[in-house]
Amino acid sequence: MGREKQRGWSGHLWLVFQLCLMLIFGREATAELRYSIPEEMREGASVGNVAKDLGLDKSSLMDRRLRVVSGSKDAYFDVNPDNGALQVRKKIDREEMCQSSTTTCPIELKILVENPLEVHYVIIEITDVNDHSPVFSEDEQSIEIAEQTSPGTRFELHAARDLDAGVNSIRTYILSSNDHFDIETSQNDGDKRPLLVLKKPLDREQQNKHLLCVTAVDGGKPPRSGTLNISITVLDINDNRPQFSQDTYQIEIYENVTIGTVVTRVSAVDPDEGTNGEIKYSLSKTLARKVQDIFQLDNLSGKITLKKPLDYEDSDMYRLDVQASDKGSPPLTSRCRVIVKIKDINDNAPEIEVTSLSKTVPEDSKPGTVISLISVSDKDSGVNGKIISSLTENVPFELKPSYKENTYSVVTKGFLDREQVTYYEISVKATDCGEPPLSTVRNLIIHISDVNDNRPHFSESPLKFYLLENNIAGKSIFSLSAKDNDVNENAVILYNIARGGGPDILSFLNINSETGDIVALKSFDFEAVKTFQFQVVATDSGTPSLSSNVTVHVFILDQNDNAPVILYPVSSNGSAEGVEEIPRNVHAGHLVTKVRAYDADIGYNGWLLFSLQEVSDHSLFGLDRYTGQIRTLRSFTETDEAEHKLLILVKDNGNVSLSATATVMVKVVEPKEAFAASDVQSAAKDDEDSDVTFYLMITLGAVSLLFVISIIVLIAMQCSKSTDYTSKYLQEPNYDGTLCHSIQYRSGDKRYMLVGPRMSIGSTIVPGSHANTLVLPDRRRTSEEVRHEQAFPLCAQLSKSPWQHRLNKPASCPIKGYV
Repeated sequence: MGREKQRGWSGHLWLVFQLCLMLIFGREATAELRYSIPEEMREGASVGNVAKDLGLDKSSLMDRRLRVVSGSKDAYFDVNPDNGALQVRKKIDREEMCQSSTTTCPIELKILVENPLEVHYVIIEITDVNDHSPVFSEDEQSIEIAEQTSPGTRFELHAARDLDAGVNSIRTYILSSNDHFDIETSQNDGDKRPLLVLKKPLDREQQNKHLLCVTAVDGGKPPRSGTLNISITVLDINDNRPQFSQDTYQIEIYENVTIGTVVTRVSAVDPDEGTNGEIKYSLSKTLARKVQDIFQLDNLSGKITLKKPLDYEDSDMYRLDVQASDKGSPPLTSRCRVIVKIKDINDNAPEIEVTSLSKTVPEDSKPGTVISLISVSDKDSGVNGKIISSLTENVPFELKPSYKENTYSVVTKGFLDREQVTYYEISVKATDCGEPPLSTVRNLIIHISDVNDNRPHFSESPLKFYLLENNIAGKSIFSLSAKDNDVNENAVILYNIARGGGPDILSFLNINSETGDIVALKSFDFEAVKTFQFQVVATDSGTPSLSSNVTVHVFILDQNDNAPVILYPVSSNGSAEGVEEIPRNVHAGHLVTKVRAYDADIGYNGWLLFSLQEVSDHSLFGLDRYTGQIRTLRSFTETDEAEHKLLILVKDNGNVSLSATATVMVKVVEPKEAFAASDVQSAAKDDEDSDVTFYLMITLGAVSLLFVISIIVLIAMQCSKSTDYTSKYLQEPNYDGTLCHSIQYRSGDKRYMLVGPRMSIGSTIVPGSHANTLVLPDRRRTSEEVRHEQAFPLCAQLSKSPWQHRLNKPASCPIKGYV
């Protein structure tokens, strides 16, 4: 036994290992084979050729190790590895393997093939053969019958049992030939039971004993049979039967009574004396086996007790037939019926069945939309089976009862919004009305599907971007993005530039419809365009699509891309060269000439500085680095040379500064010669000066026009405001250049100043400043400052300039803090 158990465990472990290999490397069986064989086949008999039926190559069976790997039943079959035939390994007893009452007896085998690993399922149906004869529980049965027993009286005989099933089971009972008795067959729960019927009265004086033979015959071919010998003794008369106090006993008990509880007691009396009056109780042999397993009857006292627990839900009533027999010869019997009614207790919780459920609900579903159908039930009865159903609170769903009791529908009671709640986990609670009440909870998860009910939105509106001029055409200059609270295709956003911005915008801007990257199709020039705006439309991919737009303000930032231009001196051939004649008797500080230059950039990029690069005598001439004025540092002496060459470098203050040079030739002449030369030069250079004057007039006119426009704009802006605001002072302690032009403008409620990138702006910059564009915060001016500005407008204008500390303070300027 120990070795067999060990082999069984080894077989199970090998089977688990093979199945694991099959799950990792193998593949599923492609077919299921079915065979049918009768039981009791000889060992080695062929069931079928599985290799042929599975389409396997017989020459590879040995290498692929074709074998049976089923569990505990694999000992009945094996596979011939040479030809793939499935053979019987040992005889099969169908009655031993399957219950005799079942009509089918299938055996499932697993056929394993390696290289590659495959598993196939084989179902073998074991058919019954008539290999068992009917057998009675006893070979003999004794029956005592009173001589005055009336014809038609029936007596129960022992029933035969046949292990075979179907047609091979018991078909009929045959009684041996006699004059007084006949046999009938009654069928109860599928079993055929024989009844001996008295057809002719007995006469003890003629014959006191009858020997009969009952034969049980099955339906096999050839049929098998079993016999029961019956010995009938004819007794003397016993003419009084026991009489029960009631023909029917009715009892009610709760289903939770304990085992051993006395259900009731039956009582019968017999007026006969002696043994004919002694009563013995018994349960009817025709009762179902289940009833006999639950109740037990004391054959002397008549007490009926409980052998097994009761279950109202299994059966709410039991009917017991009780027989009372006296001990007379022959004994007389009588019957009564005991009806046991089971009373229900609340021992079953309600059951919730979800018959239909929509796991996904669109968020635009209207109130009253049916989400799920639910039915509740309770195996208990009465109040214990009454159910109260409820739904989780604070959810937009409710239970609505149906026309059928205990059937509900879950419907929406409000509007849904997926952007707030993506799914709901609701609980359906069913509580019965028993004491104590029992409850059951069923959880439902309902996902809210998205509909396109949200427009794309930008984080800011309007959007501001700063772009350095001279950008590379065809490259992205900035990117914008919008968000959509929807999901999936409803949140896929496409961008395009609104055509309402004019055809010019589309001619030099392009936008990537998927990423929002904006590409400049041309290079911007700050000196030509300083700011522009356009609108971008963001459209989602929903149906129907929703869109929103945003205004984009683009500010072009200046770069130092213009070199200074020398306005004076300029020679006749266009080069920056000039000749100046001064008398020898001039004193220190005499103005020799002034170098004039212009830079198209603004701010620091247009802030010009002058310096002497070459000079014949450093002690004679000095150059003001801010104004470009050349003055004498001392008086001339007789030893000084009569001609001096000055090379002046003019450069701006850009990060990478650009420069230009001018050459001034200074000739020292005697006083009289100077005056004469002055007259000659003035006459000779009329034409040349006229050209210079022309350019100066154009430059001064443009600057004046820009100044006038700025003043008009500032006055209009100041007049449009209800209160008076002005910019904070922009002070630059490290300033070291000449006065340059700057541009101020307003966008919305903010003011901007375009200055050089090297300005040390300190605490005067507010958030939003970028590169050389400053956002100037407004502050309320005091009444004293307003009065000073009105009285001294020039002083006030200078006080607001970042270079105020480099200029001489006007004598009439009383503003505090002015240097």
